[in-house]
Amino acid sequence: MTSPASLNVLLQAAAAAAGGQRFPTGALYVVATPIGNLADFSLRAIHLLALVDAVACEDTRVSGGLLRHLGLDKPLIALHEHNEHSAAHRVLERLSRGERVAYVSDAGTPAVSDPGAVLVAQARAAGHVVVPLPGASSVVTALSGAGNEGGQGFHFAAFLPAKGSERLAALNELLQQRCACVVFEAPHRIEALVDLLAERCPGRTVTICRELTKQFEDLSTHRAEDLPDWLAADANRRRGEFVLVLHAPPAEAVAEGLPAEALRQLAVLQRDLPLKQAVALAAELSGAPRNALYQHALAQRAQAQAEDEVDASIVQDLPPASGEDAH
Repeated sequence: MTSPASLNVLLQAAAAAAGGQRFPTGALYVVATPIGNLADFSLRAIHLLALVDAVACEDTRVSGGLLRHLGLDKPLIALHEHNEHSAAHRVLERLSRGERVAYVSDAGTPAVSDPGAVLVAQARAAGHVVVPLPGASSVVTALSGAGNEGGQGFHFAAFLPAKGSERLAALNELLQQRCACVVFEAPHRIEALVDLLAERCPGRTVTICRELTKQFEDLSTHRAEDLPDWLAADANRRRGEFVLVLHAPPAEAVAEGLPAEALRQLAVLQRDLPLKQAVALAAELSGAPRNALYQHALAQRAQAQAEDEVDASIVQDLPPASGEDAH
């Protein structure tokens, strides 16, 4: 346990770093907290939590423990996904009295995937100042460690639906994105998700992040088709919280607005099936638009025919080989 003397030094350092800034009264402070490693807490956030009159939080047990770790004791207001609308009024009452109130989720940046957006919207609508304090985010942390080469921007999907049909529809929609996609997953569903990725987009590059910033943090990049075997090879790989980054599809697929995996499936199916049947199956497997796949196949066929004609004309224009060369 951290000693009182050490906590005083920490709070003094936080005050020295951030105490000169303006912290208006009657304001809501949206504070990012560490996602695993407590050392990622910013000095500004620590100073602000020492300054506020109350802390609204997703779970009073989690946030109470965090405050005690900092040597702080503040009134706590439970505000989570099930009571956010009603609990927001308690926060607004404090703001109207000129108090400073912080909102923290269990970990990371509030109001992104965790609760907080309703509170922020109501505070702004009531005319109160809202001050976001940046910090840890599992989304950005995963992206920065994935090495999504050439990717521009990203799409954040949070958790996919749990039900099979809704989950599949959401994933198919995700695979239409032209940028990197970030998905959260719980440990009891990670096997089902990687199996689905292996089936629907086997060639897609995926970085799977586990226990970000914690002691057993693990980031590993694979083709989607290899993920089930990788996960099964070590039971520890199925433990913890997961963030998956689906890397952006290759530029050639993006240019046509079609998922790279849909084009790969179409190419394989065309080897043994008539064009229309290959297109129909590729559309069903990938969720890509059938008409777009059909037009792509026609364009590829026309390009191949044109290249064959060029090659034939080159052969015809070559001078006949001499007798010496022929031998």
